[in-house]
Amino acid sequence: MSKEKKQEPASEWMRISGPDGDIVLSSRIRLARNLLDIPFPYLASDSQTETVLQQVKEACEALDEVFGPMTFLRMKDLSLLERQVLVEKHLISPALAKEQRNSAVILRKDEALSIMINEEDHLRIQCLLPGLQLDRALRLAEQCDDLLEEKLDYAFDEQWGYLTVCPTNVGTGLRASVMVHLPALVLTKQINRILSAIAQVGLAVRGIYGEGSEITGNLVQISNQVTLGQTNEEIIRNLFGVTRQIVEQESQARQILLNESRDQIADRVNRSFGILSYAQLISSQEAMQLLSDVHLGIDLGLIDGVKNVVLKELMVLQRPANLQMLYGQVLDSVDRDRQRARLIRRYLQERATETEEG
Repeated sequence: MSKEKKQEPASEWMRISGPDGDIVLSSRIRLARNLLDIPFPYLASDSQTETVLQQVKEACEALDEVFGPMTFLRMKDLSLLERQVLVEKHLISPALAKEQRNSAVILRKDEALSIMINEEDHLRIQCLLPGLQLDRALRLAEQCDDLLEEKLDYAFDEQWGYLTVCPTNVGTGLRASVMVHLPALVLTKQINRILSAIAQVGLAVRGIYGEGSEITGNLVQISNQVTLGQTNEEIIRNLFGVTRQIVEQESQARQILLNESRDQIADRVNRSFGILSYAQLISSQEAMQLLSDVHLGIDLGLIDGVKNVVLKELMVLQRPANLQMLYGQVLDSVDRDRQRARLIRRYLQERATETEEG
């Protein structure tokens, strides 16, 4: 296991379109685990969290043979900017980025697999894949979990299951989520009804960075709320079924836009494309909305020459920390707006050229 990692601009989940990838941008599985006879991180002493760190790190040495090279990154060795980059790429949680006391993350080369150490729980195993791939993500996370459980003593109760800090994670410790792009449901004013129906079937609706984050760019994260009393398969099956219904509702709303408001929607998405192609200054929030419009335009066949995965990349790379990391310097807000506009223009031009040549 290596201790250093050159940050790749885009994770694999950002560069590839998976099943139902026009609407479902990603699928994520997270397993929360704690070690036996060691207090939860918020109660543990420095020496105890250091013990957790070393035990998990040693256990993860065996993962290299199965998953390929894994990289160990200790939070205290990373700058604030580097930690925030990992948050924006959805590889670690905002909570882990703030916690420097004996906390770390272990990443697979393609960044599809990450293991957070000493966040809310002792370890959280995460698998992040493009499109609607909950089953595959679960298999990968469970494979990793099984390998670690051979070397670590988990806190487990025969009646309650895996013991975790948050009661909603007790049981399987599984949090499954999908990130979906729902611009047509927003434009046809059906989104509130849909989100209300999702909440009524026991699922949580949040912004793209989880609890407490706002919904931007018409992106919504949907996840299970409770794990106790359900198997991993039941949780996945429920979320998959609801996600498929959402995909159908969004697809129908897109068809309504084409049938009833084709000129208006074509005008909207092409105006957004024009702004992104020529703007000299652009904020992150404006960029997210315009990228959402263009993503919709590409999916509806109203914009040619750019693949929708480019928009998925840009939705992450234009964020403040990733933008500054790409340019290798700390930027003030005006410089960020300037460099963000430049980045988006360059990406759109380069990807259009690649499409023409291909």
